[in-house]
Amino acid sequence: QVQLVESGGGLVQPGGSLRLSCAASGSIFSINVMGWYRQAPGKQRELVATITSGGSTNYGDSVKGRCTISRDNAKNTMYLQMNSLKPEDTAVYYCNAQWYHVGDFWGQGTQVTVSS
Repeated sequence: QVQLVESGGGLVQPGGSLRLSCAASGSIFSINVMGWYRQAPGKQRELVATITSGGSTNYGDSVKGRCTISRDNAKNTMYLQMNSLKPEDTAVYYCNAQWYHVGDFWGQGTQVTVSS
């Protein structure tokens, strides 16, 4: 079992950067897929990025070239580096962990607001 806690969200100007963190309560070494999803009010939750235990990454079309997902197994933490932020990036960002044969886990979310 794993508990996920996001941090690093906040208010940033267009063109700015943020790094989101997702800290797990235990080892993430065996978690097959971790990822970031986001949801704006009234909209469907959408993929931002995923990363497998082997290091393979996948990005949503809206953030390709601007975001980088990574995971540090020693720190039990996953990160999302976001650059060149746009107002349309404003959303609640959720951490996700897919652990085969165990379950699919979500964090509580962290708010990202991009505005001048």
